[in-house]
Amino acid sequence: MTRTLSAFRYGVAAALIGLSAVSQLAAQHKPIRVLVWDERQPKQAEAYDNFLGNELAAYLKKQPGIEVRSAGLDDPDQGITAKGLDETDVLIWWGHVRHGEVSQQVTRQIVDRIKAGKLAFIPLHSAHWSNPFIEAMAERTRTDARRRYPDPQTKFEFVPMPGRMAPTYDSMVTPAYYAFKGGGGVRQVRVDMPNCVFPGVRADGSPSKVTTLQPGHPIAKGIPATFEISQSEMYDEPFHVPDPDVVIFQENWATGGWFRGGMLWTVGEGKVFYFRPGHESYPVFKQKYPLKIVENAVRWMAGE
Repeated sequence: MTRTLSAFRYGVAAALIGLSAVSQLAAQHKPIRVLVWDERQPKQAEAYDNFLGNELAAYLKKQPGIEVRSAGLDDPDQGITAKGLDETDVLIWWGHVRHGEVSQQVTRQIVDRIKAGKLAFIPLHSAHWSNPFIEAMAERTRTDARRRYPDPQTKFEFVPMPGRMAPTYDSMVTPAYYAFKGGGGVRQVRVDMPNCVFPGVRADGSPSKVTTLQPGHPIAKGIPATFEISQSEMYDEPFHVPDPDVVIFQENWATGGWFRGGMLWTVGEGKVFYFRPGHESYPVFKQKYPLKIVENAVRWMAGE
């Protein structure tokens, strides 16, 4: 009887261990759920037969272990629902001239999930001025400010940007801090929030040279030390954003200008990776290495 009971217990334990192993294996092979959101600007027809976002989604669908959906601004609920976000691991975002149409409800749903570590966010190119990116950078700025001035008695005034207007080259770079001291410590801090833009742009289609600054980072896996994007729009530093955790890529133009082309931040418990290339009228996402960088970012940010 005792021997039979021991054998039974052994069998149950072995079965539980087996189920645990199967469960872990299933979790490891669970597909990465990606939502590619695209403003779907008509001008994209100059470079893409079926919109930039769909071009990117079609590439990702061909990669093993990635499950992809596409959405656009003119879809019901602007292509973003709470249920849809709950079923998404990585959100890729492209927008340009219709940023202001994206609702605050949509923006808040996205940023809350980023902060909670439930959603990774990859804004592309002109999405630097998208509502979700601006708000994510504002969240990071508020966190940085309180780390910089940790005294609980310090009061903060967070001054928002005055709309989507580009700064001059001689402007202060935001976020900017103006701290006032008294009584033995910093008592009040004015923080001019990040403008999430840059003073220079040139849409002449000249090529850019991309340099991999962090070759050991997973987002740079399989990417050469340098490569060329054959046609591009130039953005010129300084980019008015919080200091990133790491700058993975830098772009330079022989005709003038440079930019931190791939930047990564932690926002709350989540990650934001801004990738600069991707102008709507140049076929950037028909080129090998920009596509591979986005794929790498998807995999790493989803925790693969």
